[in-house]
Amino acid sequence: MVILALIWGTSFILIKKGLVVYSSDELGALRMVIACAALLPFAIKHMRKVEPGSWKFLLGSGLLGNFFPAFLFAYAETRLASGLAGVLNSLTALFTLLVGAIFFSQSITWMRMLGIIIGIVGTAVLIFSGNGSADLDNKYYGLYIVLATIFYGGSVNIIKHRLHGIKPIAISSLALLTVGPVSLVYLLSTDFFYKLQHVPGAWEALMYIAILAVFSTAIALILFNKLIHISTTLFASSTTYLIPIVALMWGVLDGETIELWHYMGMVVILAGVFIVNRAK
Repeated sequence: MVILALIWGTSFILIKKGLVVYSSDELGALRMVIACAALLPFAIKHMRKVEPGSWKFLLGSGLLGNFFPAFLFAYAETRLASGLAGVLNSLTALFTLLVGAIFFSQSITWMRMLGIIIGIVGTAVLIFSGNGSADLDNKYYGLYIVLATIFYGGSVNIIKHRLHGIKPIAISSLALLTVGPVSLVYLLSTDFFYKLQHVPGAWEALMYIAILAVFSTAIALILFNKLIHISTTLFASSTTYLIPIVALMWGVLDGETIELWHYMGMVVILAGVFIVNRAK
């Protein structure tokens, strides 16, 4: 869990560095293509071992846990500080529980519902309160990350309840295989290759995106799926306790301005996550 937090906490600053040259849709597509390519040998090895009925759930995991969030996070960070993006990612734990209760018949107590409400209040404080600096003015972009965490919650539940008998490496590689080819087709329609050849700093930005894809998507996805298999969905998603700390650290080191009300919102969000995870 600690290793995952370090890897994922760094992903937000890598997205920010990649956006210096590439658009959010180019970054999202490129992230999926590189991650898919990194795990392609494992996908080829395991694709014949998966039952036909599991492919729809692998596609669901690929879309909800990888494809849509890759684009949503990149788009949000065109206007939102990377440190705050990492804080909002904490909502994954709350939506994991909520999606599980709504779609997978998981029990939800009044105390856990209270934690969810507190987390949502903290989100509102973080996104809509205060004046903010220039790069935080468009606070509504935080809602794209909220949507991404809802998708993450869906993916976690699909993996836990519908793909439990499949090895984590197989889930990760095959889920990426379902979205990688589409991402490649889309990437070919963008200005990515032109920028790579003519825009200064394009290769450096590509390096950041490649690190993001290989570590924060491919490798982290395997570790996360393994964590889901050996623990509960809530424990697995509680990596978001540590992710904001790492993300904020990188943001501050990169010169981002994080104000008092941002920290207040983060504390309230994490309080909600804590209640959800500790409630019986």
